[in-house]
Amino acid sequence: PIIPLDRAQNRFRYAAGVHHSRSHHSITAGFALTRLQYNGEETDGHRGILSFRNDFGRDAITNLRMGTPTELIQALGTTYRGFRNWETHYYLGDKWQLGSRLTFDIGLRYEPVTRPHDVTGRSHLRYASDFNNWAPSFGFAYRLAEHWGVLRAAYGLHYGQIFPVTYGQDRLNAPNSLRIVIPAPNLADPLGGVRFEDLDPNGRTSLIEVSPNLITPYSHQYNLSWELEPVSQWRLQFGYVGSRSIKLIQTWFLNGGRVVEGIPFTSATINQRRPDQKLFEHLLIHNSSRGYYDAGRVSVIMPPWQGLTINASYWFSKSIDLGSNYTNTASGPDARVAVSQTEFESSVDLKALSDFDQPHAFLLQASYNTPRLAAGRKAWERVFGSWIFSWVLLAKQGTPFSVDSGSDGLGFGNVDGRFGDRPNVLDPSVLGRTIGHPDESERLLPASAFQFIKAPEQMAGNLGRNAFRRGRIGNVNASLSKSWPLLRGSRITFRAESINFFNTPQFAEPTKSLTSPSFGQISNTLNDGRTLRFQLRLDF
Repeated sequence: PIIPLDRAQNRFRYAAGVHHSRSHHSITAGFALTRLQYNGEETDGHRGILSFRNDFGRDAITNLRMGTPTELIQALGTTYRGFRNWETHYYLGDKWQLGSRLTFDIGLRYEPVTRPHDVTGRSHLRYASDFNNWAPSFGFAYRLAEHWGVLRAAYGLHYGQIFPVTYGQDRLNAPNSLRIVIPAPNLADPLGGVRFEDLDPNGRTSLIEVSPNLITPYSHQYNLSWELEPVSQWRLQFGYVGSRSIKLIQTWFLNGGRVVEGIPFTSATINQRRPDQKLFEHLLIHNSSRGYYDAGRVSVIMPPWQGLTINASYWFSKSIDLGSNYTNTASGPDARVAVSQTEFESSVDLKALSDFDQPHAFLLQASYNTPRLAAGRKAWERVFGSWIFSWVLLAKQGTPFSVDSGSDGLGFGNVDGRFGDRPNVLDPSVLGRTIGHPDESERLLPASAFQFIKAPEQMAGNLGRNAFRRGRIGNVNASLSKSWPLLRGSRITFRAESINFFNTPQFAEPTKSLTSPSFGQISNTLNDGRTLRFQLRLDF
């Protein structure tokens, strides 16, 4: 949908800073001014988007073969824009050394952002400049007595960004660009000869609305760590990190087809059943999501012992959001990462584990230097002595995924004109399962455990978002290296390394659309097989 794409961003940045140390204080202050020029033409369906789905009593492949698409989305017109705005930062901080054991860091940032304006005069964004972005931060480090180590803690309020591709979607609206939705089009002539010049600029079209109340998202981030040496040269680390991200940007899909008495409940009548007959789709971009993240970590760092060093870490974490995360741009595929089944109670429908949630993770790093051989055995030393073996083991729990109905058509979804429908659960025992191996995936995720939405009596399935997990990650990387000195300070080094040394597959998620004949089957991996690389380097 976004092809062709012609985008250019120019950033002109002016910055200055000062630093002054006096007594126990180290003070820093400064500013940065950035002027953004965002030029170009971007599309969203200007070449037309035809969707073939399970509909009309037939499966999607049969509809493709018969030339009976469910829907055509077609945009017509020009989308060229030239947006301009300022992003500014002012900061002041102090590092205060309070005695020999305690250090404080205190800072304050002010990050006002002006509303972009379009030099072509075609777009007029309605949200205001954001002049309320104050970001305090503070932290401390305290050295405890004897072997009790160091205690550290910090807090900061951090602002994100309203991305250019987010507000830039205003270019897709009337009157310069018109987007129409045609249910069940005639494939031989999908537009029926309609041209942009024939359309009424004030007529029916789709709307991508950038909310007039849009503001910059922000995140409260905090951490606590304790590093100590319970035994000489052994280091033990405990850590916690958390965040609460507020006002995250998300897209809501409004004006979907509903049940209307007297109008047949089919894909062909979706436009007739929309509440606002002046619009087709209505996409609202606003601050509607939140994210929560908490993680604890324990690390052990072992002192060198006869050439062997080992570091090990374990994390336990949990992440929850309302369908959109901190980096979501609400544009293109990002807008459809998590779509509520209906436009009512969207936050309730989408609240679930984040797409990147991985509660358990373990990392083991080890290195071994073979000992130098005894004097007088120089030939053996050159061959067998002083080799370095290194390896890294990473084991993580799989990330969540959702099961969807695979079609919006009658008998499969709620026939409202958009994807995002999920089925009903008939067997609750399948919930929370890890679907991680091709030999067991269909047994653990059987199609018989689900039921399609019984529209029009029901507009949403009862299956939650991200109710299942992909298979675990288990990977070992290894390397072997040795250096030999040559004449006049030259040196030759041999290194062999392997990624995925044990050739362990990380299986992708199974087919998750219930309408697919391959539902529940795993047919791909997310990683490559074992790779080997050999390097011989001469330094002189």
